[in-house]
Amino acid sequence: MIPQTFKEVIDLGDGREISIETGKLAKQAHGSVVVQSGNCMLLCTVVSNYNQSDVDFLPLTVDYREKFAAAGRYPGGFFKREARPSDGEVLTMRLVDRVLRPLFPKDYHAETQVMIQLMSHDENVMPDAMAGLAASAAIQLSDIPFETPISEVRVGRINGEFIINPSISQLAESDIDMVIGASSDSVMMVEGEMDEVSEEEMTEAIKFAHEAIKVQCEAQVKLAEAIGKKETREYEPEPEDETLAKKIHDMAYDKVYAVAKAGSSKKERGAAFAEIKEEIIASFSEEEQEGFGGLISKYYSKAEKSAVRDLTLNEGLRLDGRKTTEIRPIWCEIDYLPSTHGSAIFTRGETQALATVTLGTSREANMIDMPSFEGEERFYLHYNFPPFSTGEARPIRGTSRREVGHGNLAQRALKGMVPKDCPYTVRVVSEVLESNGSSSMATVCSGTMALMDAGVQLKKPVSGIAMGLITDTESGKYAVLSDILGDEDHLGDMDFKVTGTADGITACQMDIKVKGLSYEILVKALIQARDGRLHILEKLTDTIATPNTEVKAHAPKMITATLPNDLIGAFIGPGGKVIQELQKTTNTTIVINEDPVTGEGIVEILGNDQEGIDKVLAAIESLTFKPEVGSIYEVKVIKLLDFGAVVEYTEAPGNEVLLHVSELAWERTENVTDVVNLGDIFDVKYFGVDPKTRKEKVSRKAILPKPEGWQPRPPRDNNRGNRDNRGRDNRNRDNRRDDRRPRGDKKED
Repeated sequence: MIPQTFKEVIDLGDGREISIETGKLAKQAHGSVVVQSGNCMLLCTVVSNYNQSDVDFLPLTVDYREKFAAAGRYPGGFFKREARPSDGEVLTMRLVDRVLRPLFPKDYHAETQVMIQLMSHDENVMPDAMAGLAASAAIQLSDIPFETPISEVRVGRINGEFIINPSISQLAESDIDMVIGASSDSVMMVEGEMDEVSEEEMTEAIKFAHEAIKVQCEAQVKLAEAIGKKETREYEPEPEDETLAKKIHDMAYDKVYAVAKAGSSKKERGAAFAEIKEEIIASFSEEEQEGFGGLISKYYSKAEKSAVRDLTLNEGLRLDGRKTTEIRPIWCEIDYLPSTHGSAIFTRGETQALATVTLGTSREANMIDMPSFEGEERFYLHYNFPPFSTGEARPIRGTSRREVGHGNLAQRALKGMVPKDCPYTVRVVSEVLESNGSSSMATVCSGTMALMDAGVQLKKPVSGIAMGLITDTESGKYAVLSDILGDEDHLGDMDFKVTGTADGITACQMDIKVKGLSYEILVKALIQARDGRLHILEKLTDTIATPNTEVKAHAPKMITATLPNDLIGAFIGPGGKVIQELQKTTNTTIVINEDPVTGEGIVEILGNDQEGIDKVLAAIESLTFKPEVGSIYEVKVIKLLDFGAVVEYTEAPGNEVLLHVSELAWERTENVTDVVNLGDIFDVKYFGVDPKTRKEKVSRKAILPKPEGWQPRPPRDNNRGNRDNRGRDNRNRDNRRDDRRPRGDKKED
């Protein structure tokens, strides 16, 4: 018997709907829903252990996977099985995690797992935009403690009109691609890319998305009420001791405030804070330390955070002595690495990124093979964050989710400025060498300079900045911090990164930790971010003002040419013999792609030596060479025959034609070698296709002066002697006997 199901439907306002259903699948999970739009279906489950883990944080895992069967496809690879998550899946996990995590109680430490799976795909629906809704709905149907429903939507803008959850085809026409996560009363997360929009336009997009999210949050509440909202489970909270908290606050606050106001370096400041903490711990007996457990460290951290925040709100000063709008000292350098195609160093305070650029053909494009999207990237960026960049030693377990996310943000910031007609596949790699505040924005800056150093003709340079916010709801005070430190990221109420050109925003990433942040404060923060971004941009352009006009001498040059579809086979040759030999002799790489519109062959020629590239171009021109009737061309004798000479056009080597012996000279020619020899170069006139021989005709004698007294040979006399009797019509076939036996009758004789 099919169990009873419950469903809520969300109207997106343009004929599209999203439904949330529960009761049919995965009933042993603590919460499960199926979210559907069109033919796209997501199954989300949530499970949380009933015992608290012995850790001081929430061990939350958000997992998002796309099943290839959902799109009627097989996974790639030998095993034909979904394995490690793709970058696209990791990015969706991060989008959901960043909104969910702050809404669990701070003292809730039970291991929790949210699993979202794409079970059915619809090419007109982007599933990642519904993942946050699915996760929150599943939690609402469980007994897991959670503050409030949330949802996420994607917002685009086409011809000035905002649209919620656009399709892939609509997104291609949109100048905004943002995912916003929020509850009914607060925006919590923003991430996306834009086509140089203003701060006000970005804020309007967030407002529009938030209105749609409110409707989705309401639907979750209705669904939970229809089923019967479960009682929130009880769990053992962390122990609290208000007396101890006040004692440690009084012991630490003034000392921390003084250290914070001193404006010291990260290392000096860290050592001073550690000394204060050790003094406080030492003031308690061993029995007290054992009895209080981790409360002493916990309350010290709260006192430290309070003192640092108060310093900024009261005096406008920060941990390193800067004012709220001040940017750390910056120095830049390009062409640092001699063997790369492009390189640049960007150092801002104690954050440093070294970027490299590698140029290649379409063969090096990054192939994306997901059930929800297939394609390739001709521009992509990879970000590496080794442990030494923060003075730590820890094992490297492959690329982390954080590295994938930060690299994606920098890639989105830059890719819109790479011209569409850039012939290269471009790979940027950022190596973070030091980190104390926004290495992703340092990656954007170093990446911009490295691209310009490599000769990639960026439309405009791009810079990025990380901003922070500290607020006091009681007093109404707030401070927007430009170019935040790592410590300020931890203690602030908002961490937002903004990238852009001098004319507008190209990408952003925000995590808002304070409830009910007003749009007025958000706009002011974005305006302050623009000022800082332009300051950094000036430092970049002081280092390299415009892209280099040429790629480096050791970097490959890329030339593209077109080849008619019917000549591609001849250019490649049987079994690739011709093109392989051409690559070998010219020391080039040749890639042929078919134009999806015209069907022509797009030939990419990559090589360090211009002479080799020119030889490949000459081979293409030779294939496509079409002489014009009546024109004169230079030719070279490449073969001698009894009845003429085979010549090739010198401007199209390999393009051959027969020069008949009768067209060598006005005089009668007995032997071809009496007039021309192998290797001779001379001019001929092209007459097109001879109607008699149906072959191309060229003539040497046609451009030579006629000899004095020359007379044309008389026409052949077809009536000589009795040769008429040899004609087909004079073979007396009409005199055949009518009574001849058929051929088959002869066998009977």
